[in-house]
Order: sequence, then C-alpha cells, then structure tokens
Amino acid sequence: MTTATRIDQIPAIDRREAATIATTEYRRFVEFLRGLGTDDWSRPTDCPGWDVRAVAGHTLGMMSDFTSLANVLRRTRAASRAAKSSGGAALDQMTAMQVAATAALSTDELVSEAAAVGPRAARWRTKSNPVFRHMPVKQEVGGKTETWRMSYLLDVILTRDAWMHRVDISHATGRPMVLTPEHDGRIVADVVAEWGRRHGKPFRLELTGPAGGSFTQEDHGEEITLDAVEFCRTVSGRAAGTGLLTQEVPF
Repeated sequence: MTTATRIDQIPAIDRREAATIATTEYRRFVEFLRGLGTDDWSRPTDCPGWDVRAVAGHTLGMMSDFTSLANVLRRTRAASRAAKSSGGAALDQMTAMQVAATAALSTDELVSEAAAVGPRAARWRTKSNPVFRHMPVKQEVGGKTETWRMSYLLDVILTRDAWMHRVDISHATGRPMVLTPEHDGRIVADVVAEWGRRHGKPFRLELTGPAGGSFTQEDHGEEITLDAVEFCRTVSGRAAGTGLLTQEVPF
C-alpha cells in the first residue's frame, strides 16, 4: 500500500465546505438523471421496493423539504403522525411521502424541478441558523438509536444521501458516474474517517478509483483493498461486508 492518510488528519466538513459539496452533488445528480434512457427509470435499485424513478423522486423530495424551516417542520410532523398511526419508523414515512409527492411528475418535469430546487436546498441547508442547527435529531444506525445535532444532518448526511442515491442509480442502470478526487474523494474520505471512529480499531485501507485513497488508523490492523464506491455501498449496508466492513456508517 502507498503512504496512507491518518483518519485523525482528515478535517471535518464545516458549514462553508458543506455548501460547496452540496451544490456540486445536486448538480451532478441532475446531470446524471439527464443522461438516463427511457428504460432506465423502471430498473430496480438496491433500495427495497424502489425503482430508479422512486429513488429520483425521493431525492427531489428531500431537496424540496430542506429549502425552508416551514417545509422541514411540515414534513416531519406529517411523518411523525403517520409513524404513530402505523407503528413504523418516521424516516420511512417521510421518504414514502416524498416519493408519493413527486409521483405525478413526468421524468422531464422531475429533472427540471431538481435542477431548480437543488441550489436552493444547498443554500438553505448550510446557512447560519444556530438555534436550528443545534437541535437534537434521533436516528437509528445499525439497530441502535443515536442522537445527532441537526448540523450533522444538514451539512453531511443529506449530501451523502444524494451521493449514495446517485450510486444506486448507476448500479441499477450500469451507467458510469462522474467521479473526481476533489468532490467524490472528499465525501468518501469523510465517510472513511467516521467509519474508523465508529469501530475504533486499527486498519489500513486502500480504496481504488477516482474517489479513492489510502487511509490508516494506528498500525498492524486489518488490511482492506476495495473500490471506493463499493466501500461506501458496503458500509451503507447495500453490499455484504466482513470484519471491519460490517461497521455501518449513516448515509
């Protein structure tokens, strides 16, 4: 393996950087949708019960929900009520509502709407709002309930969500993603750093491809070589992993 970056040397994504990353990811997501063929939209994805059209609808819905505080509160309250009624998870209710809310759009309308909403969502998510950004958010990861700061959801998770759904569509259709070290590599490095912190064990990780890199935590740990996108698919739960790759990271 080449000289590796220690994960404690990977800086956290702050609000200003998050704005740039979110803007770029939403643009790439839209560009990717524009390149799909007619038959691609109905292909099944790694997301249970969702085809490409549903994944795109959810992603647009998530963008739209996070363009104002009123939209966020309206959706979360509706999802919470539905979850209490059905006994399911509020997040599952939220994503189902997003898919349903965008279902009547043609694919061209969906792409146009995403192109218009993406920049607004990136700006609103990363603007200064200290009270809202410090609010607690409960989320289940690996079967355990965690409490996050809203800023983590706004700056990190919502961009990872869009990025991973671009991966889902690429995997479903066989169409290649645009991947660059500056954008995709930064997202992957942030995932690696969190993965390492979560399991806390020594490792040396070699991720291949344009979004890859070499990473380490301490010495003499598990050695892993994997494509960068496949690493993220694995730690997101979309592909089976062994050893340290069973450690889940939220997307």
